[in-house]
Amino acid sequence: MKDRFQLKSNYTPRGDQPSAIENLVDGFRSSDIKQVLLGVTGSGKTFTVANVVQELQVPTLVIAPNKTLAGQLFSEFSELFPENAVEFFVSYYDYYQPEAYLPSSDTYIEKDARINEKIDRMRNRATVSLLHRRDVIVVASVSCIYGLGDPENYRSLALELAVGAEQERSDLLRGLVRTQHRRAEHDFRPGSFRVRGNSIEIWPIQEEDKIFSVELSEGKVESILSCDPLSGEIFDELERVNIFPVGHYVQPEEKLPRALVSIRKEMQEGVANLLKKGRGLEAERLQRRVLADMEEMEELGLCHGIENYARHLEGRAPGQPPFTLLNYFPKDFLCVMDESHVTLPQLYGMVKGDTSRKKNLIRHGFRLPSALDNRPLAEPEFEGLLQRALYVSATPSAREINLANQKVVEQIVRPTGLLEPKCEVRPALGQVEDAIFECKVEVGKGNRILVTTLTKRSSEDLTEFLQENGLKARYLHSDIDTLERAALLRDLRIGVFDILVGINLLREGLDLPEVSLVLVLDADKEGFLRSETSLTQTCGRAARNLDGRVVFYADKKTKSILATLEESSRRRAIQEEHNLKHGITPKSIRKGIASLLGEESESAEVSVDFEDLNSLRTRLNSLKKEMLSAAASLDFEKAIKLRDEVRRLEALELDLVS
Repeated sequence: MKDRFQLKSNYTPRGDQPSAIENLVDGFRSSDIKQVLLGVTGSGKTFTVANVVQELQVPTLVIAPNKTLAGQLFSEFSELFPENAVEFFVSYYDYYQPEAYLPSSDTYIEKDARINEKIDRMRNRATVSLLHRRDVIVVASVSCIYGLGDPENYRSLALELAVGAEQERSDLLRGLVRTQHRRAEHDFRPGSFRVRGNSIEIWPIQEEDKIFSVELSEGKVESILSCDPLSGEIFDELERVNIFPVGHYVQPEEKLPRALVSIRKEMQEGVANLLKKGRGLEAERLQRRVLADMEEMEELGLCHGIENYARHLEGRAPGQPPFTLLNYFPKDFLCVMDESHVTLPQLYGMVKGDTSRKKNLIRHGFRLPSALDNRPLAEPEFEGLLQRALYVSATPSAREINLANQKVVEQIVRPTGLLEPKCEVRPALGQVEDAIFECKVEVGKGNRILVTTLTKRSSEDLTEFLQENGLKARYLHSDIDTLERAALLRDLRIGVFDILVGINLLREGLDLPEVSLVLVLDADKEGFLRSETSLTQTCGRAARNLDGRVVFYADKKTKSILATLEESSRRRAIQEEHNLKHGITPKSIRKGIASLLGEESESAEVSVDFEDLNSLRTRLNSLKKEMLSAAASLDFEKAIKLRDEVRRLEALELDLVS
């Protein structure tokens, strides 16, 4: 049935999944609008969430704490719901330097950014899907709580074309320009259009390989064809189509004059206030800047930094929250916060940093006070938009448990029968020598090892010491760039080296089934890296291997260590009882190495073909030019092959910029 979720999987819920699904669905259908799913590593939390979505049949927003996890979830939900709209919404910046002013050195830093076209296209596809269907899952990062523009404006500006409807050619061209589509006879790409006599070819911003060819005759739409942009192959004949704006801040013509009046009034008040304080330089700066922006808006309908005037353009009152991706959802949507113990603090902390930076700009005449209203949502505003919320984590914090009124659904039993890794505490004295011994034992078995330290220097020194003792080891910390980081994880899995040393290897969602041993050095040094949550997450890195073990090196058992040991023992006992009762033999998780990069195994090897991300992008741009040149020369076979290669590299780039 159209607009209904259709879950496709060869697996059925097992272990704790059936009871978790039933309890969550019953809770959402009754009075429990916010719940916590406490699911251990490897218990199939994503599959449980997919089944909940299938039962509830409501649009769903899944928020992940970073792009890497978002990409992994997007891939998993796309496989589970191949016939539905699974969309991706993360920050579209490959590079972003926010506008700022440093009074101490009188330094103004202009906003500088590089937008990833592929992610921009996916963001637009997400909002388009939300506005015309209900079977939508959007996997997003925390960028979903940033201002996005009024969804009603976005909807109202869509060009509605229907076969047989009256449509003047000049009006259609004017409408396309008004919605920020660019006329491009040669450099034809998403978000542009070209004219071929009475035929207008439109490449919607959200489409990757589909354009619409609109044929006009005697002031009417004669036909609408869906075509391949390179070969011209006709996919389908359509009766109607909606062409949405290229950006989310495009404004209806009738709203712009009112907004400009409001902006001018605030500018005059701001200038007067600065002059009253004897700050003539700041007053002159503010007036000059705002007048220049207003002139651009009058001429073009937008300006650089138009989002800072969003309150006026959208007609919001001072202090009123901005429109975000959440406003594009219907009111009955489900919000799933993956790894909620990390995601929630990120969500709630965004607005404070944004406000602090903008207050400096306002104080020194670079922005109007209304710029403060172009911001991320604050905690009460975000929570107020949620009718249904599911907080998912192996280590939920007190915050989400309180938000859910203590409604916690546990998913402890793994379908694979795998037990929690065995944990033991050993003296910190002589920890390096003991670690070397343990590493040699595991390497002899063909397994991999993770070692966590407390500083970058210690991780580098330990790696060097392990290498001097004949062990193949590498280190991983924040100074390692994204491309090399992905290659390191892949090389660990395929056995190029056996031991990975790092500071924070507890990364949620980091799946390394080959790791059988995790060594935690200086485990008794209480702090963020040795808290109960961090230690429990670290233990989870060995939870996908049948022989998984964790060794804490500590001279004393801290509260965090004791709590981690107690919780691990509790979970292990529950799994053992389930296995015994149902005659289950535990099995290690098997996962393709390709999954780290979101590509098949041959694509994973591509990472070694490029020295860095810039070289990958250089190759990508070169291939795009070759593709367009081949299409222009009517060599469609070559163009299609080049397009396939472009897509492969774009997928790799998308994973590596996270």
